[in-house]
Amino acid sequence: MKFYQRFAYYLVGLVMGGFFVAAVLSGKDTRCNYFPNARVLNDLRTKPFLYDREASRRLLEDWVDTLDIKNTLTYGDVDFDKSNVKEEGGKLYVIYGKTRKGKEITLEVINYPEKAVLRNIIKKGK
Repeated sequence: MKFYQRFAYYLVGLVMGGFFVAAVLSGKDTRCNYFPNARVLNDLRTKPFLYDREASRRLLEDWVDTLDIKNTLTYGDVDFDKSNVKEEGGKLYVIYGKTRKGKEITLEVINYPEKAVLRNIIKKGK
């Protein structure tokens, strides 16, 4: 068998395999959260998210809103040195992020088995 014939068979198999993989994976809501930061943030986003009294008071102020919280829970960085501390029947996570105006914020979130509670929002660099 000549090289161009083998190459043609290879391409036909590659295209058929690509279509098969695309058909199998296109209907599923798959996520590849291999790193600890992505796993923690995904876990916090998928649970019912509640606000503590202090966090609700901070949200009434003019410098932060719920969209900033959502973006921080999507694109933020978890500080594992200060996080994963048992507190009030859950684990405390400290997450760094930014508002839409570029101000740095820190979220303190308590992760319970059935819910996540935003305990406090801290503004950095006053």
